[in-house]
Amino acid sequence: MGRARKVLFIQTAFIGDAILASSMWESWHARHPEDELHVCLRSGNQSLFRNHPFLAGVHVWQKQGRVLLRYTRLLSLGLYLRKMQFDVVITPHRHASSGILARLTAAPARAAFDQHPLRPWFTHGTNHRFEAGLHETQRNHALLEPWLDNAELRPPRLYPATAEALPKGSFGVMAPASQWGTKQWPEDKWVELCDSLSEQAGSIILLGGASDFELLNGIKDKSAHPAVSVCTNFSLLESAAVMKHAQWVISNDSGPLHLASAVDATTLAIFCSTTPDFGFGPMGTRNAIIESTEELPCKPCGLHGHRTCPKGHFKCGRDIQVSQVLEALNAATQSN
Repeated sequence: MGRARKVLFIQTAFIGDAILASSMWESWHARHPEDELHVCLRSGNQSLFRNHPFLAGVHVWQKQGRVLLRYTRLLSLGLYLRKMQFDVVITPHRHASSGILARLTAAPARAAFDQHPLRPWFTHGTNHRFEAGLHETQRNHALLEPWLDNAELRPPRLYPATAEALPKGSFGVMAPASQWGTKQWPEDKWVELCDSLSEQAGSIILLGGASDFELLNGIKDKSAHPAVSVCTNFSLLESAAVMKHAQWVISNDSGPLHLASAVDATTLAIFCSTTPDFGFGPMGTRNAIIESTEELPCKPCGLHGHRTCPKGHFKCGRDIQVSQVLEALNAATQSN
């Protein structure tokens, strides 16, 4: 075993990307537990890794504000990271900002995908293989090969403390919101799903952020289920803790899906306009994927979805039946 190295992982994209990137430091730590690991994230995502058991540092790029201010902060952060004298810097993020940060660290070894716009600034690279069925964690893991020698890929992990104020008895979690309209199963379908579960034991938590309150409260008010509650004030890590203790989690193809995977919750993932072939499906031990059973020539209509359906009919979402979700839920919970 050689001397311990200082390693920095840069992922300044969105919540789901940061969660999936945690697979990289899980895999690295399993192979090289002596190394000192740090991560660099966009502001807002750092709470995911509070009190993490083996990360030595969590560094934050304050990405808000106008372009000049944003990149002034980026340069300042890069110079701060340079003083830490990292041996290895790795980024799955394929944007110029991550390349600037990596270069500013002056680390002797820097790895990124060949498709990175600043690829000449990196010492190591590999092709970003966007193949059907290849999970994002597998793509990212390829960046580690020079140091991990075909080591086992570890799943993403979060480490929430025990959740406070959990409901008494058994409960399930639904995450009905998404920032992309075509990723979001329609509101009336969520209401129907809650109603279909009203005679089963256990309560339902509708989980989301502050901006989701109107949607979630609308589902609660329209549902006949006697024990539905709305939670929009939890931190990301608190939300993960709730999911960890839930009987099941049902989510769109959105950030909460990856929160559920990172605590190994029983997860049902509803894919409307997107497809799990993109590589962002659930990763828990017990999971199911639910899509329209009809072959739609317009699906997928894009990697990230759209605000509204480009065709106007939103068949990829409306054609997904509540009965499909109930069948998948019964199968997933009976296998526990």
